[in-house]
Amino acid sequence: MISFEGRVLLMSGAGGGIGLATAQVFARAGASLALGDLDEQRLAEMCAALGLPEDRLLLARHDVTEPESSRDLVRQAQEKFGGVDIVVPNAGLYPTDPFDSMSAASWSRTLAVNLDGVFHLCQAALPALRPAAAMVLVASMAAHYGSPTHAHYAAAKGGVLSLAKSLAKELAPVRVNAVSPGLIDTPMVQPLMQARGPELLNATPLRRLGTPEEVANCIAFLASPLSSYVTGATLHVNGGLYIA
Repeated sequence: MISFEGRVLLMSGAGGGIGLATAQVFARAGASLALGDLDEQRLAEMCAALGLPEDRLLLARHDVTEPESSRDLVRQAQEKFGGVDIVVPNAGLYPTDPFDSMSAASWSRTLAVNLDGVFHLCQAALPALRPAAAMVLVASMAAHYGSPTHAHYAAAKGGVLSLAKSLAKELAPVRVNAVSPGLIDTPMVQPLMQARGPELLNATPLRRLGTPEEVANCIAFLASPLSSYVTGATLHVNGGLYIA
């Protein structure tokens, strides 16, 4: 079993389906958690769901589009835990907008959350990183295939993949990898499943949705010593849809 005893996870978008599952996986493995989310009510619910002692949990309102908000989250993590070992920028926005009617505001907001937010958190975390630190960025199948009516989201996630490779080269020995989830059973994917569910599941060799826990387990692997010689890689978590 992977152990994160004595390690600190810093994660944005903690209130989402993958975020909560990731927090639970790391908590069970002994990590302390510094978690940010824009939804303060969701953070309060997470506090009860995680059941961690106060000395292992930091929850803070965090707007990934604001650089100072990321710097503040990192400052709080440093003050409470003494540093950060694992960074998971997980905040995401998945609006549906046909390209011919996509507004500039929707394009900008989607990139601000899904790409700029990754930049802000990773850069803010650098002074707090301790030895053997790792970053795991959350991309998407859309980054590899594109996604009709989600061009802004796909473009942002494509940027996340390129950013992961660049940071792996520039920040070494900090390891930087990415996961690319496919169809995961979260609220974010429900509109897509309603529109194209049978077609997409038919094209998935495992013929089912993935669970948030299955993505979280892959994030934990990439953050752990089990992947100590892996950097600049992307792990596909999509039931085989990527090769279909």
